[in-house]
Amino acid sequence: MSEHAQAAPSLRLAIVNIGAIVSGDWRAPRVEGDTIFAEEGLIRFVGFGGGDFVAKADVVIDAAGATAIPGLIDSHVHITFGDYTPRQRTVGYLESYVHGGVTTAISASEVHVPGRPADPAGVKALAIAAHKSFLGFRPGGMRVHAGSIILEPGLAEADFREAAAAGVWLAKAGFGAVKTPFDYAPLVAAAKAAGMITTCHTGGSSIPGSSAIRGEHLVAMQPHVSFHINGGPTAIPDEDFRLIIEKTQAALQICTAGNLRTALLVARLARDMDVFDRLIIATDTPTGSGVMPLGMLYTISHCASLTDMPAEWFVCAATGSNARVYGLNSGLLRVGKDADIALIDAPAGGAKHDALSALKNGDAPAVSAVISGGVPRFVGRSRNTPAGMRPVRVAVSRVVENFVG
Repeated sequence: MSEHAQAAPSLRLAIVNIGAIVSGDWRAPRVEGDTIFAEEGLIRFVGFGGGDFVAKADVVIDAAGATAIPGLIDSHVHITFGDYTPRQRTVGYLESYVHGGVTTAISASEVHVPGRPADPAGVKALAIAAHKSFLGFRPGGMRVHAGSIILEPGLAEADFREAAAAGVWLAKAGFGAVKTPFDYAPLVAAAKAAGMITTCHTGGSSIPGSSAIRGEHLVAMQPHVSFHINGGPTAIPDEDFRLIIEKTQAALQICTAGNLRTALLVARLARDMDVFDRLIIATDTPTGSGVMPLGMLYTISHCASLTDMPAEWFVCAATGSNARVYGLNSGLLRVGKDADIALIDAPAGGAKHDALSALKNGDAPAVSAVISGGVPRFVGRSRNTPAGMRPVRVAVSRVVENFVG
């Protein structure tokens, strides 16, 4: 991270000439306006004009008609330590995800740490260390919420309180040495009592030692989030989806590294059963499926192009809905929210002329700029996408930084 990036809170940033603004709230997915202003890492203005704000900006980005969306929140990333995944032996994958529009990653537990411990003291220590190691480390400018305690037999209420006191606020069921998945129920309840958000593997076994978890198990556990409900990688039976929707309040997380058919099934059920608020999008990476810097955009485009629902809804499922489920201050382009913003566009040479139409057409859009914490991480072109139709650029900069990706 550059010295300038570390000084993020003092930067005043304006984005002008925005063609469309997606709010992050699927019930009101568009915001009227062409300008966003951020200061001290927070959004201070969204609307038309904003000349007074623009005049005092340290950096002005000309969006040239591109679309502004909240920075994507990937709510299922298998963090280990540092910007490295031993599962794929890849360095720098989180920084690369920023070039896919992702500004926040949420740990799905540090299960891929080689030799990970399975005793109560070990899983506590692992979660606490992971949580604390990312408090001052933002790969590529991304905010990482690491440290998810893996639920193992022997954990007691005092263990969860101790971990929570150290800052851990996530707990994961699905990889522990339980006899049956029903044995997770008291552990999930204890984690909830300590104030943690509880998540649960859903679907067939994904790593040695784990077991399949189906609808009846989630009903017994009542976690906050059903991880990769469309399969990670193997999906549950179709009849289980209605059971989970009707008998739990769990968020319905669909992931890139899962079953596309059941992802579309869940999306349609969420709309038809009036629970689209519970639909969230993630990647479930890095796994055996690989590292996917554009995974969030792929899932948004798949869902938008293969259903009759607006592309904006799925952008919101990947941003504001994730933020609401996890209690984050990001995910919405609204005054007072974290200034995490991506500028996206129709890819050059494609059939469509704006980002949302491209998504509806099944194309992953160009990512033309990413801002996190109010600081541009790159402007002009992502290294992971084609160029956009429009020449997004830094029009004014009073700081010593060109923000080229």
